[in-house]
Amino acid sequence: MSQCPFANLLSLDTYQNGMPYEELARIRAQGSMMYMEDPENGVPYWAVVKRDALDFVSQNPDLFSSNLQGAFPMEVHESEKEIQAIMQENIIISMDPPKHMKYRKIVRDAFTPKAVNNMETWLRESARAIIDRVASKGECEFVEDIAAELPLMAILELLGVPQEDRKQFFEWTNIMAFADDPDLATSRDEANTVSFEVMGYAAELAAKQRANPTSQVVEALLNGEVDGQKVTEEMFAWMFILIMVGGNESTRTATAHGMRLLMEHPDQLQHLVDHPEDIADAVEEMLRYNTAFIAMRRTATQDIEWNGYNIKKGDKVVLHYHAVNHDEDVFGEDAMKFDIHRAKKMPTLRREMRAFGIGEHFCLGMNLARMELNIIFEELIPRIRNPKFAGDVTYMRSFFINTIKSMPITFDPASA
Repeated sequence: MSQCPFANLLSLDTYQNGMPYEELARIRAQGSMMYMEDPENGVPYWAVVKRDALDFVSQNPDLFSSNLQGAFPMEVHESEKEIQAIMQENIIISMDPPKHMKYRKIVRDAFTPKAVNNMETWLRESARAIIDRVASKGECEFVEDIAAELPLMAILELLGVPQEDRKQFFEWTNIMAFADDPDLATSRDEANTVSFEVMGYAAELAAKQRANPTSQVVEALLNGEVDGQKVTEEMFAWMFILIMVGGNESTRTATAHGMRLLMEHPDQLQHLVDHPEDIADAVEEMLRYNTAFIAMRRTATQDIEWNGYNIKKGDKVVLHYHAVNHDEDVFGEDAMKFDIHRAKKMPTLRREMRAFGIGEHFCLGMNLARMELNIIFEELIPRIRNPKFAGDVTYMRSFFINTIKSMPITFDPASA
């Protein structure tokens, strides 16, 4: 437990200028995981930075609990312990088996492949409308004007929420997901307050949907059963929050970083202009290279020896998905290079990366996310021509979600 000569991966300052690629590579070079001090919070942790370790932890929930200390990597203040306990009891990502699979099945059955596939035409039309709004201007704030729009519109549509409430949910999800960013929330107390406001909205939505069902997804959630008991309105509200934040922020993040990477690699962007059939491959590389979720937490349930690492009962274990998706042992010596042709060189790319996790907590929304990303870039690339940065790219203050806060760009305005 020596003083670690590496950056604290649970410090907000580590991510103030984006992902610390080189630092993560230095840590990966030391091994599959590293025991690190956290002088800011006083709780040391195992940083899991290579895929073999991440798969071992993720696929053994009996050894590594999502529930004991919750799935979020941050520590909470004493005043927040009560709220944390409520969240650990009700948020699906913080549940362990067998409870986890019972509630996960309800969400899985609501988001059927048919429900997702039926959205393709609607998503395509919505993406075109989003580009229509900015194409003639020659400039936009890419995150708010483009990246954030389609994922949020899609989730609202699936959940039967009126699109006119979009701005409110954009603000709410920002505050809940980025409580440590002073530009978005004054405190975690504000984020907790917003969470309960959203739960109140969800309760009203549930009542409306029971009286007049318009959303198959909400109907399926409300009719879900656990051990013969219908889902309570409180549990529905927690599901609503998880779907709203998870299904919105992650795809928005992937879209913004995908555009940033293409602008930083104009030769690859031009290839996609000339060969739009390769956009699907490019999306897979975007997901790998800049994974939306930085980290999740597990807690060791017993003493564990694995590949020479001695993990003690109660140890904090943090899964660093972004670092894992740059693992040179999996993706080769050029793993830190952004390459839209990687999928052609590595046909197993989709299966090898961990952008959506692995094990019983893998992301249920991955098919919807992939569809949204493919559609927005298929509509964007032919019409937003010669894009250039028009100011600094700024990042959310977070070691949980790898989100761009703002990215102003200019481009050739489309003729009327």
